[in-house]
Amino acid sequence: MSLKNTLQAEFVGTFALVFFGCGAIVIDQLSQGAVGHLGISIAFGLIVMIMIYSFGTVSGAHLNPAVTIAFWLAHLFPAGRVLPYIIVQTLAAIAASALLATFFPEASNLGHTYAKIGGWPVSFALEVLLTLILMLVILQVATGSKLQQNHAALAIGMTVLVEALVGGPVSGASMNPARSIGPALVSGQLTDSWIYLSAPPLGAILALPVWKLTKYTQS
Repeated sequence: MSLKNTLQAEFVGTFALVFFGCGAIVIDQLSQGAVGHLGISIAFGLIVMIMIYSFGTVSGAHLNPAVTIAFWLAHLFPAGRVLPYIIVQTLAAIAASALLATFFPEASNLGHTYAKIGGWPVSFALEVLLTLILMLVILQVATGSKLQQNHAALAIGMTVLVEALVGGPVSGASMNPARSIGPALVSGQLTDSWIYLSAPPLGAILALPVWKLTKYTQS
């Protein structure tokens, strides 16, 4: 697959992730809770699942700089495509946030993530753990048996849903630097952004040794 095609797929996939995921947060705020925390979690899980089903065979549907970095370190992704992927993912998140801001200028935030319960130490640690688990699931289903690969989108989407459900009230359950930096930049609310630029990549990298101990091997 050409680099142009893969980058286009990553842009569309990441754009949809941020627009519909963060859009659920915006609509929940403006409608006085019509979507609800469960609804927001479902929105994130479903859009991730849909985008993986749609673009997984084109770009791998990373949709997340932390995932791209971890795949590269696992020798599952070419080094020359890492930076282009990260740039496109980030631009897509910014574009999606800008469109949300255009549609809903009255929104006080655009789904930006910040430390809530427990302050930054808890949010940082939780983002590391959540991303570690997410990346472990991604690696297992991407490199596992044929049955696992066939259900990769479902497994990854449900992981995002569960982690958003549990971690959302604490840290926002970002697990994705692009998903966080897009709303933060467009809204101008950069508080705690360093957490979401550093903790998810760290968590994704820490998933690698765990994956090596637990990965599927053909008997």
